[in-house]
Amino acid sequence: MPPAIVPPSAAAPPSPGPPAIPPATAADRRLAELGVLVIMVFWAGNFIVVKGAIGILPPVGFTFLRYVLASVTLLALLRWRTGTIRLPHGDIRAIGLLGVIGFGCYQILWPVALQSIPAGDSALLIATTPVLTALMAAATRADQPNAAKLAGAFVSFLGVAMVIAAGQRLDLGASLIGDGLTIVAATCWAVYTVFGARILRRHSPLVATTWAIVAGTLFIAPVGIAQLVTADIHEVGLPVVLAIIYSGTLAAGIANVVVFHGLKLLGPTRVTALQSLVPALAVVLAALFLGEAIRPAQVIGGIVILAGVALLRRGAWPGRSAPRVAGRPA
Repeated sequence: MPPAIVPPSAAAPPSPGPPAIPPATAADRRLAELGVLVIMVFWAGNFIVVKGAIGILPPVGFTFLRYVLASVTLLALLRWRTGTIRLPHGDIRAIGLLGVIGFGCYQILWPVALQSIPAGDSALLIATTPVLTALMAAATRADQPNAAKLAGAFVSFLGVAMVIAAGQRLDLGASLIGDGLTIVAATCWAVYTVFGARILRRHSPLVATTWAIVAGTLFIAPVGIAQLVTADIHEVGLPVVLAIIYSGTLAAGIANVVVFHGLKLLGPTRVTALQSLVPALAVVLAALFLGEAIRPAQVIGGIVILAGVALLRRGAWPGRSAPRVAGRPA
């Protein structure tokens, strides 16, 4: 008797492998985008909090303390949600390297640069991250370049030049060095975003973020501890303690899990494009809480950067008809 024909629906399951991730629904993507938007408010406030705290604590020392708190928070959350804190199998080296770049190098460069430039300028320069992300995604074939993206990149970098020219000192001094270090920091975050999207095909945002932040914290530790040993802890009061708590739990720990979840569903280009809201909020908050003047050239440069990011975001999905697959960069 000939063997029975098994219909496709009754066929044996495929060989063992990573479980397939069901495509995200439109509601899932809207909720993820809303979460990222809320985090942008936390990140805008973080420019103000960190700017005030590093006037008392050394910059890398402060960063180390807040990332120790972020690591402890995420490890506890990971244990609570999954029942274990085991290392991610097969990708620990990749996640660790991304953590060193995205959290270690970034979090050393950014606060050091913030000592020599206004918080508003720092936020505006960090807003070039969407452009850097799009160009890097195109170079690694994680995204397809088009005319709108190229135009957005050109316009945004024009805005960056305007922000730098609007600095308090346009010379080869601390201000220009601070601008340059901030742009290098933005590049580090772009690397983390583009290559982190690939990790999210195999691991949850919580797992990937937790171990990336732990790796970044270990990288920061030597410099951070060295700075704290020489710091005058007698000047550390309640405002600095609250700044560490805010920056470590909300702006570093929980925020990055939410952003990585958005990265998984929306892709790196769209998530980083939402950072266009951060500089506008940060400039206003810096004026309100730090007394930083809002200079006309700063406003114009910021508008130009946001216009470039808007072009970039508009060009991310020509026709807006292609389906999105969870875990695949847009």
